[in-house]
Amino acid sequence: MSATVLITGAGIGIGRATAKAFAKAGYKAIVTDILEKEGRAVAAEIADAGGTAEFHKLDVRSTTDADALVAAVEQKHGGIDVIVANAGIAHKTPLAALTDDKWDHTLDIDLKGIFRVVRPALAGMRRRRKGAIVCLSSIMGVAYGWDEHVHYSSAKAGVVGLVRGLAVELAKDGVRVNGVAPGYIRTAQLLSEEHSLGPVGAEKAGEFIPMGRIGEPEEIADVILFLASNAARYMTGQVVVVDGGLLVGRY
Repeated sequence: MSATVLITGAGIGIGRATAKAFAKAGYKAIVTDILEKEGRAVAAEIADAGGTAEFHKLDVRSTTDADALVAAVEQKHGGIDVIVANAGIAHKTPLAALTDDKWDHTLDIDLKGIFRVVRPALAGMRRRRKGAIVCLSSIMGVAYGWDEHVHYSSAKAGVVGLVRGLAVELAKDGVRVNGVAPGYIRTAQLLSEEHSLGPVGAEKAGEFIPMGRIGEPEEIADVILFLASNAARYMTGQVVVVDGGLLVGRY
């Protein structure tokens, strides 16, 4: 029986690339997203390429929906082997406009949304004494502050703490928890003029990245696949930066 991976935010960007990478590696990909059209398209792409995938609509702000989805997947497939908690938003908001609601909205998705999906799967992983969880942070959560994104940086820094706490508590049960902190990656989020660098800014970023370019979603997906695999069997509690040398190259 092939292993099962559940991926949040899998309709676009890094989540989409990750779903395709896991499917190519032989996993059954449970594609979830609040974006129904995009999520279904990813599941169809995987099936067309000879892989196994199914789409489930999921809003990670809903504990009820997350609990129900995990239960349904476990019942159908006998368990979840890997969770890739990727769903997230980044909305540019200056401090003067950063209301409680805006703050809560970002943390509810980018931080609490991870825990909502992981929590109901833990009993099964512990019982089977195996499982791998990979959470998406950001260089804006591990090293940089981000102008007009205080709530985003705070949430992504929180992911680092979540990874560490979960890793320590679950290690004795055979469950590993790691994270990835992407740098500048060619996604819809990065290319948004309203909320991030935009296309021109993204290309300019490549000029100060040591490798000379921004990254591609597939380059993050491959690291996520590694962290979930047996090749990383002695790794837990780590957040791996994947940024083309950006952090070490800025003096």
